[in-house]
Amino acid sequence: MWFTTREILETIRMIELEHLDIRAVNMGINISDCSDPDIKKTAENVFNKVVDCAKDLVPVAEQVSAEYGVPIMNKRFAVTPVSYIGASSHANSYFPIADAMDRAAHRVGVDYAGGFSAFVHKGIQQNDRVLMDSIPEALSRTERVCSSVSVASSKAGINMDAVLYMARIIKETAEATAEWGGVGCAKLVVFANVTEDNPFIAGALHGFGEGDCTVNVGISGPGVIKGVLSRLKDADLGEVAEAIKKTAFKITRMGELVGREVSRRLGVSFGIVDLSLAPTPEQGDSVAEILEEIGLQRCGAPGSTAALALLTDAVKKGGAMASSSVGGLSGAFIPLSEDMGMVRSAEEGALTLEKLEAMTSVCSVGLDMITIPGDTPVETIAAIIADEMAIGVVNNKTTGVRIIPVPGKVAGDRVQYGGLLGESVIMPVSRFSPERFIRRGGRIPPPGKYLGN
Repeated sequence: MWFTTREILETIRMIELEHLDIRAVNMGINISDCSDPDIKKTAENVFNKVVDCAKDLVPVAEQVSAEYGVPIMNKRFAVTPVSYIGASSHANSYFPIADAMDRAAHRVGVDYAGGFSAFVHKGIQQNDRVLMDSIPEALSRTERVCSSVSVASSKAGINMDAVLYMARIIKETAEATAEWGGVGCAKLVVFANVTEDNPFIAGALHGFGEGDCTVNVGISGPGVIKGVLSRLKDADLGEVAEAIKKTAFKITRMGELVGREVSRRLGVSFGIVDLSLAPTPEQGDSVAEILEEIGLQRCGAPGSTAALALLTDAVKKGGAMASSSVGGLSGAFIPLSEDMGMVRSAEEGALTLEKLEAMTSVCSVGLDMITIPGDTPVETIAAIIADEMAIGVVNNKTTGVRIIPVPGKVAGDRVQYGGLLGESVIMPVSRFSPERFIRRGGRIPPPGKYLGN
């Protein structure tokens, strides 16, 4: 992969002035061979396997970062969905595996560990139920473990029993971490159409179609896109889209270069580069501000969904032009607490929960890091999840919900998490109840157009 002098200088400017970084280098690790009838032995096997595979991940990533001058913000690992690994033990809790993952994360020095996960989009097996019941303890008693549960897909439809089950788990997780603003829920995401190669937390896991050990890279550049658009004051929307596409092309090339070099030095296969505009609480590193640079007075104003559609499509096209290894989610994230432009728009009333939901129909993931009143009923949380799952199922795209019912907080209050999780305003939810709809249970069938082979 060859780079021109101009590309190198442009990349240096992006890094120094516009917050360009590698957001995550994630090692996917197959732990299917760690299963044992004794849950303690399973946990020990998981710890040893992860440490053996990932022991050099952090030093190698730091070497590559220093040599290429590219910041790598997070190093992570993700494992095979734990509900399958714990099944043979017949244990009533998989917390020992979560604990082993957390200890391994500390030992090898990574920031997060993903894969405390289950797939229940068509039905809930006993091992899945054990995992879901273990989530509140796992996320409140570990520091770095993250969890995800698949409750819907375009082929299977929406498992409404699982949706309600997970709404209850979310409430329990929030209460278990009430002292810290329900932060355990920031490490938990409910998915439709989950991807197997997503390097971003909290949804990262090592999918069944992956190899034994793989490195996936997530790259982010909202500040870079904003900087480019700030120099196109009079351009029409076609020119705006073209500028975003060209910028995404350059960012993707850098991400693949770093990812392949890390993989080569570790002696493992390179998976994908996920080009997702993932914001941070830093000033100028905001997806909301990109939409405002395109021409909206505030993110959430009429036109926000159209502007976000333009942005997401252009980013995907630029990435696809740059690499045949683009994967994961790739597009634009709109996490409320992690984007100060989003928080400002919510505080001013420009951005509502309903408008955010509409915008998720065209972005990378879904309702992300949404903070709501702590007394929100379980059925309302389930209905919010179901709405988002419907968007994913009908449109055959990945959607997720990472929602935090903050204990003791009401609409308009603020909550602060710090670091990449940022701070947020508590968003109001509808006072009208969906309880009768949610309590029907069962499964919403898949759309007819996705029944073919």
